[in-house]
Amino acid sequence: QVQLVESGGGLVQAGGSLRLSCAASLRTFSSSAVGWFRQAPGKEREFVAAIGWSGGTTSADSVKGRFTISRDNAKNTVYLQMNSLKPEDTAVYYCAASRSRYSTRLYSEYDYWGQGTQVTVSS
Repeated sequence: QVQLVESGGGLVQAGGSLRLSCAASLRTFSSSAVGWFRQAPGKEREFVAAIGWSGGTTSADSVKGRFTISRDNAKNTVYLQMNSLKPEDTAVYYCAASRSRYSTRLYSEYDYWGQGTQVTVSS
């Protein structure tokens, strides 16, 4: 059974930082792309950032220059460092793993999903 467990969410003031972690039990984790998505109340789930098996990354325009995705294959963990947080970043953040090696923004390319972690940014 594949499990993805997110942690690191919480309440932070605008301009602050948080680091999210996604720990995976996926046997093929080191060869899988992993992505972060988020969903705010009343909105659709949206792409945030993704990292491929070799470390190549892609991110949404709304978070470029503020969020950084990275991975530690020895720990089967992917991180999302979030700096300069804004109230509009408030959402539940989900990590997801793909059978593809390469980072992708496409929701349909991800096969395994975590339960999510809440991030709330106060103004």
